[in-house]
Amino acid sequence: MFGENLRQLSAPYASISDLSRQLGINRTQFNRYLSGESFPRPDVLARICNFFKVDARVLLEPVDKIGTGDDPIANPFLRDFFGTAVSNVTEDAFPSGFYRFSRRSFSDPNVYIVGLIMILREGSNTFMRGYESVESMNLQNLPTNARAREFRALVMQQEDGIVLLVSRRNAMTSSFNYLYRVASFENNFWVGFITRTVPEEVGRPRALRMVYEFIGNKVSDALPVARQSGFHAVEDLLPFHRRLLQPDTPFF
Repeated sequence: MFGENLRQLSAPYASISDLSRQLGINRTQFNRYLSGESFPRPDVLARICNFFKVDARVLLEPVDKIGTGDDPIANPFLRDFFGTAVSNVTEDAFPSGFYRFSRRSFSDPNVYIVGLIMILREGSNTFMRGYESVESMNLQNLPTNARAREFRALVMQQEDGIVLLVSRRNAMTSSFNYLYRVASFENNFWVGFITRTVPEEVGRPRALRMVYEFIGNKVSDALPVARQSGFHAVEDLLPFHRRLLQPDTPFF
């Protein structure tokens, strides 16, 4: 039963070798667990359970019956629908590091927002973290401290792009980003759209084009972008951002 459960838990991962490294278990020994030839010591079992968010019942009961703790993505009900997409975002598809993003403002169509986000990985998962600009928070009469401005996202791989499920703290507001890579000199641009979760309001869009530009892993690369974050006129956008955003073309 343990071997079968471990094979099922390992299925979303592209490489057993990489998974073994993440777990800190010798590949040969891990294969013995998979085949049912061997069982882990209590400390190794605890490490496996913590990694996959299961408990020690994984030794005796089918993992589909015991679930995977409180993680909704890893829960058997959703695992086959979301699990692989969440764990299969490769560095080639969407590198870890800092990104400059730009889009039109939802509140003022004549203004564009430029900001900075960071893509990071933890285990097999890919996340995004960023902060709303102080200008944007002032416009909404919201607090401007870092805690209030922070947003985070879960990143998923789609067949032809990347999806980010974004939320502010306590799910105060949420948005959906879809991006696909576009041809560029350094192959470092993604374009797509952002949608926000608000009721319909005449004259106010709920979906807009968005551009992501990978700028590297160094803080020194990110600082100039952070200093420029906020509201900008269309003529102040970088030329390739402006071209991809197509300011004069309606978004459908």
